[in-house]
Amino acid sequence: MKQVYWLEQTLADVPAENDWLEASQSICLKSMRFAKRRADWRLGRWTAKCAVASFLKVPADPQALTKIAIRPASSGAPEVFFASEPALVTLSISHRSGVAMCAVAPSGVDLGCDLEVIEPRSEAFVDDYFTPSEQALVAQVCAKDRSRLLALLWSAKESALKALREGLRLDTRSVVVSLGEETLDLYDWSPLRVRCADGRSFDGWWQQTDTIVRTLVANPPPDSPILLSSIPTPFPNTASRSG
Repeated sequence: MKQVYWLEQTLADVPAENDWLEASQSICLKSMRFAKRRADWRLGRWTAKCAVASFLKVPADPQALTKIAIRPASSGAPEVFFASEPALVTLSISHRSGVAMCAVAPSGVDLGCDLEVIEPRSEAFVDDYFTPSEQALVAQVCAKDRSRLLALLWSAKESALKALREGLRLDTRSVVVSLGEETLDLYDWSPLRVRCADGRSFDGWWQQTDTIVRTLVANPPPDSPILLSSIPTPFPNTASRSG
């Protein structure tokens, strides 16, 4: 099995200044019209740079972080460059409600991660986006666990679609989620599997804290995800908590 790593950050962790961004990213940031979009983008890039720096054991200073570039491939999936050269790193990023997650693995691993908020979802949502076997799984749980299970299944689908480098361009019913025996335990990582319509499959893990469900899938099958150390930085913790 392969080792995979993850890191989470919040808006409060992001430095107020932008001197950790390379020039092209600073230009991209300035082109964004809406404050929430800018905040979410900065949060995602900060989390990804911190995760990559920790994975590569790069010093946590602005000069070093500007050497890490996260660029979209033709598929839209993020790719990592260090000092303008492709880095031997596979990356996946997700953010929701002021929290960002980044999953990191050595190159050659198909990897996807996702965060979802646990919230009520309609029967129409279940009918439109889930397979019959997933709908049957939802029908079996008690009412208090329904929102959590739906967030988990949806998150696992998103992770798999990212690992396929397709995202929501694919029908969500083309990937089918199955869970391990410990399907609704809190806080610890529990196993899951996603089977794809083309015959491929991804093994992965899910975890819940508070109102957030996080999932991570990979091929080859990953060991339980390893939390990267948050990098102590010289930046003051003065970022706004607002979107």
